[in-house]
Amino acid sequence: MFYKVKVKDHVRVPPEKFGLDLKQAVIEEIKAKYGGFISKELGMVIDVSNLEDVGEGIIIPGDGASYYQSTFDLLTFEPEMQEVIPGKIRDIADFGAFITMGPIDGMIHISQTINDFVSFSKDKVLQGKDSKRSLKVNDKCRARIIQVSYKDIANPKIGLTMRQQGLGRDDWIPEDLDKTSTKTKKTEEKKGK
Repeated sequence: MFYKVKVKDHVRVPPEKFGLDLKQAVIEEIKAKYGGFISKELGMVIDVSNLEDVGEGIIIPGDGASYYQSTFDLLTFEPEMQEVIPGKIRDIADFGAFITMGPIDGMIHISQTINDFVSFSKDKVLQGKDSKRSLKVNDKCRARIIQVSYKDIANPKIGLTMRQQGLGRDDWIPEDLDKTSTKTKKTEEKKGK
């Protein structure tokens, strides 16, 4: 999920940026410091969306740079358990598929791609045995987050599934909904007899 997070921090502006407009210099330093920043608390920082306030600068002896108490908003992405996300299949391997979901990729194990026995072909396609459903690179999909690991903070791992109703390749979803509504109608007809 994407969040807008308000942060207060002392921002160091080096002497070579003293000639710039103060707000521009502070934004550049915030972007340099927080760009690509990943933490368990914030998730992944995407961008600085707003610089709210820049306080008076202070100089620390022996440094030469100015430090400004600043308040700013960060746009972050934090994957949450059970969240349904749209994405696009980036790559397929014999063990599963990689899906791009905004600023990060997640992995869908082959057993979680299609609710069927799934086989992998050399042309990077996953194929369901009975359902005949296939999954290939660039397919647009919906998946549910079932695992988030920050064990390696620089490279968080996201595990996904597409084996539940309303998930999978975009064109599968209406088919599944039609099957469900047909089953519901048949059940209601049987109860009415």
